Amino acid sequence: MSNVAILHYSAPPIVGGVESVIDHHTRMMVLAGHSVRIIAGRGQATDRRIAFAKIPLIDSRHSRVLAAKQALDAGKLPASWPRLVADIRNRLETALADVDVLLAHNVASLHKNLALTAALYQLSQQPGFPRLVLWHHDLAWGSERYGHELHPGQPWDLLRTAWPAATQVTISATRQAELAKLLNIPTGQILVVPNGVSPRLFFKLGRLSIELVNSLSLLAASPLLLMPVRLTSRKNIELALRSLAELRQHMPDARVLITGPLGPHNPANHGYFEKLKQLRAELGLQQHAHFLAEHVDGFIADEVISDFYHLADGLFLPSKDEGFGIPVLEAGLAGIPIFCSNIPALQELGGKEAHYFSPEAEPKKVAALISDTLQSSPTWRLRARVRSNYTWQQIYQQHLAPLVTV
Repeated sequence: MSNVAILHYSAPPIVGGVESVIDHHTRMMVLAGHSVRIIAGRGQATDRRIAFAKIPLIDSRHSRVLAAKQALDAGKLPASWPRLVADIRNRLETALADVDVLLAHNVASLHKNLALTAALYQLSQQPGFPRLVLWHHDLAWGSERYGHELHPGQPWDLLRTAWPAATQVTISATRQAELAKLLNIPTGQILVVPNGVSPRLFFKLGRLSIELVNSLSLLAASPLLLMPVRLTSRKNIELALRSLAELRQHMPDARVLITGPLGPHNPANHGYFEKLKQLRAELGLQQHAHFLAEHVDGFIADEVISDFYHLADGLFLPSKDEGFGIPVLEAGLAGIPIFCSNIPALQELGGKEAHYFSPEAEPKKVAALISDTLQSSPTWRLRARVRSNYTWQQIYQQHLAPLVTV
């Protein structure tokens, strides 16, 4: 594994878009086994596994930096310039000892601390310098609001120069095109690494929910169908399993999550559960049909079930008999589509808003109903794309890992 350093003007717990990206990147890299060091002018260590090297002169708000910027914005190099650049360069060189890869965020993009930009450029041209990745979130030369603060020549031109041997990274295809034009290089020489989201934080998932999501790889499901039912024969779970097998012909990453325990009053439920597990094996669904009763002993709190409603792409309720149907109401609150049997109690609650099938329906027809409904929904398609491509874990695996592994 690599020794990775991340460089920016400030770092968490300072609040900002770039700071948030740095926070997620560092955690992903540490989990993967890399040694990570943050180098910044403001911030502090927020995780004992992540080293923090504070260099006050890197801060865009340092008094010496602000004084220099006032002159630079007017197109003049201040008398203090050589000393300021040298002081930053010396401190930065020390902080980069034994580093294999350096990710520098916005340092070669913005003019918030041009002395840092110049110092980094000088160091990067020396033999043996770490692999340098210039991460461009914002482009000063591409922004009208900064036009009066930028001038031809050095050091301003460092923000529109393709630094030798540096890897160029930006956050979107839009920025990629803008940066390619600015640096006068092909777009193919610029990598796109998007920002992401954390389902764990966004949904405020609890500890047990996170453990189950991770151990069962539920974020890889597409779609994830929720069955918040007990393991009793009237819930018709065998139809769900057979329908899932058919659904996977069109949506191979489809999964079903059955959250309930064995029914408490009928000894025959143990035999029913054994038959369900045997059917799951016969259909080859061991990695696609999950019974939480196999992973959690006893009662599962309502908070955990609520977490799964937010993660799920649809409610699946093929019951043969119900007196009411609370999951239909919960799915309505969660805003997910409802696929349920057309028995009276569920029709009464679901009205015209649910998608119905007979509890005796052919599994292929049930699968077609689910597939057609979801794939025709722009909301679901975007949701699936976000979960597949824009979680921080996916971003690390697809984009970041190749950059930091040496």
